Amino acid sequence: MPKTKHWHYSIPPEELDDERTAKAFIRELRISPKHAREICRAIRGMPLDRAKEFLRRVIRKEEAVPFRKHKKKVPHRRQIRPGWDAGRFPEKAAREILRVLDHAEANAEYKGLDTDRLYIKHIAAHKGRVIRGWIPRAFGRATPFNTPTTHIEVILEER
Repeated sequence: MPKTKHWHYSIPPEELDDERTAKAFIRELRISPKHAREICRAIRGMPLDRAKEFLRRVIRKEEAVPFRKHKKKVPHRRQIRPGWDAGRFPEKAAREILRVLDHAEANAEYKGLDTDRLYIKHIAAHKGRVIRGWIPRAFGRATPFNTPTTHIEVILEER
């Protein structure tokens, strides 16, 4: 019988109060791990409605996500808060993270938590497996064309 993989959150369950928190995760999304990491850093600690509105503004290209670590050759953006220059509009990653937040909000509503008082206690993006692919080239050669995947985990807390 093959072993099954057990998924765990980054925060140990002993540190969480089950009556005030709601969790959600999605595994192996086909989005950039770098974009997901920068979005998670930008919305960590925000109230849930403000974070969702921020992601909607990123999708509409009205507000840029500040890129703090993965910023090599990333252009400056006018919409970024003072202190950070480089930024992008990662629409695909923002759409998927918004979907994870919706799932976590639905879990909180199911548990009977007040959705107006929810904050993002923990959100993280982890690299998933790489889907291998190849592009045929001239003279019988081939170039690797791999697709990265990303795991997203969210923990909301009622304050």
